[in-house]
Amino acid sequence: MEPAYPSVCVSAFSLSLSLSLSVLILPEKNQGKVWQATLVAVGSGSKGRGGKIQLVRVTVGDQVLLPEYGGTRVVLDDEDYFLFRDGDILGKYVD
Repeated sequence: MEPAYPSVCVSAFSLSLSLSLSVLILPEKNQGKVWQATLVAVGSGSKGRGGKIQLVRVTVGDQVLLPEYGGTRVVLDDEDYFLFRDGDILGKYVD
């Protein structure tokens, strides 16, 4: 499967960490959760100004951070995958 344009496909999710403001401690129920996932497919990018293709900045195999809500669930061969737009990625792990 190849996601359309600036989309990415991720496999399993796992809870990575909870975010809070730097000084203000929020109750756990008010903290946003960030999910860690592995990219299994990446789209070709999107057209920017002037019609030039803007490539997606991640590659297959990257570990990325995603918001708690969002994405579209897709089931292929009895396995769950989720499609996210490239702009939904909060960050990626680097060595």
